[in-house]
Amino acid sequence: MEQSDRSGALRGGLPRIRVSENRRFLVTEDGAPFFWLGDTAWELFHRLNREEARLYFADRAARRFSVIQAVVLAELDGLAATNAYGDLPLIDGDPLRPVEAYFRLVDDYVAMAAHYGLYVGLLPTWGDKVFPAWAKGMRSVFDVGTAHTYGAWLGERYRERTNIIWVLGGDRPAIHDGVDDRPIWRAMAAGIDEATGGAALMTYHPAGGHSTSEWLNDEDWLDIHMMQSGHGRGRDVPVWDWISADYERAPTRPVLDGEPNYEDHPVSPWPLWDPANGFFRDHDIRKQLYRSVFSGGCGVTYGHHDIWQMYAPGRSLNNQPPGYEEHYWFEALSRPGASQVGWLRALVESRPYLTRIPDQKLLRSDPGTGGAHIRATRDADGSYAFIYLPQPMPVTVSLDFSSGESVVAWWYDPCSGDASRIGIFARQGQCTFTPPGYRPDWVLVLDDVARGFPPPGSA
Repeated sequence: MEQSDRSGALRGGLPRIRVSENRRFLVTEDGAPFFWLGDTAWELFHRLNREEARLYFADRAARRFSVIQAVVLAELDGLAATNAYGDLPLIDGDPLRPVEAYFRLVDDYVAMAAHYGLYVGLLPTWGDKVFPAWAKGMRSVFDVGTAHTYGAWLGERYRERTNIIWVLGGDRPAIHDGVDDRPIWRAMAAGIDEATGGAALMTYHPAGGHSTSEWLNDEDWLDIHMMQSGHGRGRDVPVWDWISADYERAPTRPVLDGEPNYEDHPVSPWPLWDPANGFFRDHDIRKQLYRSVFSGGCGVTYGHHDIWQMYAPGRSLNNQPPGYEEHYWFEALSRPGASQVGWLRALVESRPYLTRIPDQKLLRSDPGTGGAHIRATRDADGSYAFIYLPQPMPVTVSLDFSSGESVVAWWYDPCSGDASRIGIFARQGQCTFTPPGYRPDWVLVLDDVARGFPPPGSA
């Protein structure tokens, strides 16, 4: 396999991302906190032209996204349908015969993402190229040898690109029906790692309803536990329990939900969609994202059903049940959830970052279940606490977490990022707070008065 000399064009302008010293979070190479706010743009390389990619990256940067999850060998006829410029990724579907023009476009989009301050969660391939499963007409194109060679080739190509986080897998289990595909993924990871001199940060995107901890907990190459709470188990999947379980697992790794429910996706459409289920909307998105992060996630991913596949005029829409309100991808960029998720990042980054811990003991009233389930997180040093309320119901919390003599309480609006001050309360015993009723969900923020924090969400 030949290697293009693109090192100058690909040299990174962003710091590399690594795991924090306490193994709970992601940080830049100089130790600054890094919050993974992802967007699933799986078909980015396969379907967008340069002008479209520029529009997409500019929009996502403006909305505070930090990681764009995209696939080199894409899911939707990724080996037989060309990219926007008429290029296939491989000659005859052979991973040892890459098409240079196709990969030059990938080069350009990775560099373009960096220009906008974005990292790329780069999937070398969708998982159907290893385990075809339900992919119609698909065959496995990788074995241990080709996976290692392809991984090494990609690793060498992008070894100087500092804005890549490597994501293996691609909506597939690592073990299925008695077949163990871990040797293939292990070989691909080894190829990438050898070519990058050990600089690669890696995770794995699993099938819906699963976490990497099920198959890969003992894999040395895995740096981040990723799960996919997905779209097929109804609303309010207890992702908080999944996150909590992986958070407590040894060895310690950062953990995140890399694919919660997508905005506007039909709810539980398999094997047959019931129109009574409806569609996931922005409130559904916020509930899962906030509760995931407050349970210990180092970040989380947003997705939109029309954006992941870059749906556009002239294309068929994957998984379109009757009554689906379709949006072309460029229209879906401004859907409500996409505009709101950045306020989660703003909130988390407005307070001490690397000492945040989950703590349900803050709650003195019933945390509830399902759509009413409340999650709490706080600073280990007692400087602040966040409590996410998915419904505008009263909550009683302990104020004894605080390291100061009194706390200032705020209501933080996850729809707008606005903060309204409630008042100052002595740090003693417990207190009940009733949120305003004009929004479906709220975050209660409690700060140690002595720390003098700005309003939550402020830079």
